[in-house]
Amino acid sequence: MANDVRNILVPLNGAGNIDAVLRVGLLHAQTFNAHLSTVLVGDDPNEMAALTGEGLSSSMINEMMEAAEHEAHRRMLQVRLKFDAFIRDNAIQPKKGFLENDPLSHAQLSASLEFLTGSEHEAVTWRARLSDLTLMPHLGPNDNARASEVLHAVLYDSGCPLVIAPPTPPATSGTRLCIAWNGTSEAASALKGALPYAERAEAVQILTSPDYHRRGPEAETVQDYLKLHGVDAEIRVFKAIDRDVGAGILAACSDFGADMLSMGAYSHSRLRQMILGGATRHILEHATITVLMSR
Repeated sequence: MANDVRNILVPLNGAGNIDAVLRVGLLHAQTFNAHLSTVLVGDDPNEMAALTGEGLSSSMINEMMEAAEHEAHRRMLQVRLKFDAFIRDNAIQPKKGFLENDPLSHAQLSASLEFLTGSEHEAVTWRARLSDLTLMPHLGPNDNARASEVLHAVLYDSGCPLVIAPPTPPATSGTRLCIAWNGTSEAASALKGALPYAERAEAVQILTSPDYHRRGPEAETVQDYLKLHGVDAEIRVFKAIDRDVGAGILAACSDFGADMLSMGAYSHSRLRQMILGGATRHILEHATITVLMSR
């Protein structure tokens, strides 16, 4: 298909649940026979170089963890250990990077772990610009400001859809898809990012509401657009709950049995949503399903 996903970027620095994000990454990579480009960004080039060694056993990594002087280094060793177990337990073909894939060969599920140095939000955002989507963990209330900074840098500055894994690893992701539509350019960008999933989903529902809609095409036009891509979608008119549009969106997703939501991010400014609340902020804080966001 023209809208296939080939390269999925998965930054592993965030304080979120790495097991959950790798699980979601596996579900998405299996859907498209895609490559999982996992990356870890560190400050010390010497420490990062030590992690790139071939054939490091789990016992060797555990010894390195015991000897590590800095918590950040121990955290990176733990990530390496989790990644090695992940590809072993799921029989995933390891690669040195997505460039190792032969673009003329058949798509094949594979994964790589690369160690980068420098500014985390710059390194991740630059990689995201040449990825089909970026997958990041859900931000919990105790996660640090750095994790939020990287997530928002990808949203605002990558030109790439952002997929946010739920806090608990799901059984499925993208089989029942809700598309939150409010007529904005942000919603249109998210819609295009969700097309590969919509084309494969068992069921698709377009969510619309007078409380949510801005100036732009109506949901019926989106329904016609999806038909051009071979997708039959139903329209659901939802209501805000206690004036909270985000709560209304999540309630509609629950009613539909959705395992994935697509929506535009920050139709209003991020600052306004931080102060007054908003749909994007509510979804980021409360969603328990996979969310695809774009601007």
